[in-house]
Amino acid sequence: MTLDDLTGALGLPEATRVNQRVPKKLLAEQEVATPADRRQIQDGVDEVFWLAALKPHLIGVPAYEDAHRQYLELAVLRLSLKPGTKPGRLVELLHRAVPYPVLLLTSSDAGIGLSLVHLRRSQNEADKMVLDGELMAVTLPPGPAPRTGAAALGADACADFCAAFALARQPQADLHALYQGWMDTVAALDIARETGRFQPSPTREQAAQRHQALQQCRELQARLQQLRTQAQKERQLARQVALNQELRAGQAQLQELQQRLNMGGA
Repeated sequence: MTLDDLTGALGLPEATRVNQRVPKKLLAEQEVATPADRRQIQDGVDEVFWLAALKPHLIGVPAYEDAHRQYLELAVLRLSLKPGTKPGRLVELLHRAVPYPVLLLTSSDAGIGLSLVHLRRSQNEADKMVLDGELMAVTLPPGPAPRTGAAALGADACADFCAAFALARQPQADLHALYQGWMDTVAALDIARETGRFQPSPTREQAAQRHQALQQCRELQARLQQLRTQAQKERQLARQVALNQELRAGQAQLQELQQRLNMGGA
């Protein structure tokens, strides 16, 4: 899967296209940017491109506003990084730099990244927007059928995701609902990296439950790996027995979590 594949899968109306290069200083001039951040921006960013601006009159989806948020438009941006540059901090800085919710497509050595995060009004500065909640970010490693976690993400899963990723497939009630739809679709892609099968969540509630199960699954996998290492090194029989019992219990819990990822359980 390439950036062009993802951009094409969005099916953005021609009227929304911006296609303008964004100067690096947009990132470097932020208050939260440290000297180390500025060096990384200068040395690691190849280009930032503003692909599209999704406004109500262009896509037929109403704006959204409540006591905490004002979504007047959504932005689609592309970030290209130079070889050897880690995307994490730069991705966060770019989301902070744009005053609209951003769907960010990132190209780096790590692969193709997708990231989104909600915004809200700052409590101290009403006209300033800040990040609200955790960053939803997924990176697809380069190469065919990459393996991450329990399953390979093959061509069928990628094709199913691209179909579900289209602008027309997202909720159309308002821009907040549309953006949340993209977040849930990307969350389902993250789950597919564990299960090998892309399954969109039928409801917002189920999307939240599956995302939580995925985090628990990954934490448990890390814990089980630690237990296996300890069991291999342990010389006391009683301790080996205890570790193996904990491993079996953890494996059973992992199977339950994986069923929830596949929507086979509550």
